[in-house]
Order: sequence, then structure tokens, then C-alpha cells
Amino acid sequence: MDEKVWLTERFEEHRAHLQAVAYRMLGSVSEADDAVQEAWLRLDRADTSGVENLGAWLTTVVARVCLNVLRSREHRREESFEVRMPDPIISPESGIDPEHEALLADSVGLALLVVLETLSPAERLAFVLHDMFAVPFEEIASMTERSPAAARQLASRARRRVQGQAPAPDPDLARQRDVVNAFFAAARDGDFDALVAVLDPDVVLRSDGGVVRARQTVVLNGARTVAEQAVGFGRLSPFARPALVNGAAGVVVAADGRPLSVMAFTVAGGKVVAIDVLADPERLRELDLPVL
Repeated sequence: MDEKVWLTERFEEHRAHLQAVAYRMLGSVSEADDAVQEAWLRLDRADTSGVENLGAWLTTVVARVCLNVLRSREHRREESFEVRMPDPIISPESGIDPEHEALLADSVGLALLVVLETLSPAERLAFVLHDMFAVPFEEIASMTERSPAAARQLASRARRRVQGQAPAPDPDLARQRDVVNAFFAAARDGDFDALVAVLDPDVVLRSDGGVVRARQTVVLNGARTVAEQAVGFGRLSPFARPALVNGAAGVVVAADGRPLSVMAFTVAGGKVVAIDVLADPERLRELDLPVL
């Protein structure tokens, strides 16, 4: 077999895993694809005759590429104060597209990705690689130019923040959908008390409107505050189409075939604990929206 063909086949065996790593690292589908493509270009140019574990080698390459992207992004954010909602993965309620199964394995909800956006690049790398993909701290240390003990501390700090701000959603999708339906029914009826009842006392609402809306991410906290905002969602109820957003119950709001927003709900303990809204018109046009 031709060596180039052999190398291509070996790379394709690892592509889904590499895309999953990059999506968790970057929260962007297009940037994840670019990172994986960069890994292929480096593999094509490298002498890998001494590489015993090609999968681990490729994971390290992708992680380093992603770390550089995160560091560059952090610098731009410091200059512009921009906060960006991660890319949601939309699927019909019938189930997740097989193409996206690897990206969404292990319940990578949008709320979790939002919290990962608040971590430093090194913290995010350590948490994603160790806690999600079981990469040893010795390998993470070399990527971050720290000791293994320091890499362990990075992951520990990240883990505490994730556990505190991104609770695991209820595993029962039907139960999630019931709660989301109750939310929209209360909003449609203008029933403030019913809205408060379906929201966790510490619920957080994050909404990214993009450049058209002053590139502003609005963050609201608390059941009553979020309920006051959610009453206005009642007018959207006729246009809300059920969907899976990163594998959890959510909706795509669209009128005349034009998407207005994507709403991701995190439901835990029978209550809505987080609502993440992407309403940036430019990014909505770029999304794959099978429910439309």
C-alpha cells in the first residue's frame, strides 16, 4: 500500500476523536475543523517512524493548535471585551445526527461550553484533556510548560468552576422536554408565578445578540429576574420549534423559515437551571438547522 494512502487511512481512524477534542477546546465547529486539518498537514510533513501511539501524537498536536487559538482569542477579547457564545449543535428531536455523535458524547451541553469559555487557555486544556479524555498530567504539563503538579492544579481549578456553574442535566430527555414545554406555556400565558416555579432559584440566562445588537452578551441571574425577561418570550411561542441543542431539550425560534434564535435549556432536578440564547443573525445564518 502507498505510504500516503496508509497515513491518510490511519488519520481518518482518529478524525472523530480529534474533532471532539477540538470542539471542546474551542467551542467552535469551524475552528475545530481547522485545528484537525492543521494536524493532518503536520502529520503529512512529519517523520512519524518513531511514533508508537499515533492517536496520542495527533491529540497532542491538536491540543497545541487549540491552545494557540485560545491564547490569541484571549488577547483579542481583552482588547474588545467581546464575549462569544459557543457554537450550538442542532439536531431534530428524533435523535442526534451520527456525524455529531462524537462531538456531543459525554453530555457536552452548551452551558458547559459557556463555562469553559470563562477558563484560562491552560485551565481549559488541562480540564478537557484530563477530565474528558483521560490524558495524563505528564503529557499536559509539557503542552502548558508547567510541572505535572501544576497541570493537576489547573484541572482542579477548572473542575471546581465547572461543577459550580454547569450542573449535569437530567438524563431523561422526555423530562427535560416537559420542563421546557411548561416554561413556554407559562411564558405564553404571561403566568409569572408559573415561570418562577419552573425555574431554579439560581437560574442563569445568557443571551448573545452579536454585532447587530451591540455585540453584547446579557447575563441575568435568579428566578424572578429571569422570569421577568421570559414573559416576553411568550410572543415567540408560536415560532418555537422543538430541537435538541447539544443533545439536550431546546428550541429553534424561526419565522417564515428565517432563524431568530437558538435557545438551549439545562434542566436539572425538574427545574431550568440555565438558558443559553444565541441570537446573532450572522452566526445563525451559518448554522446547520435541520429542524427548519
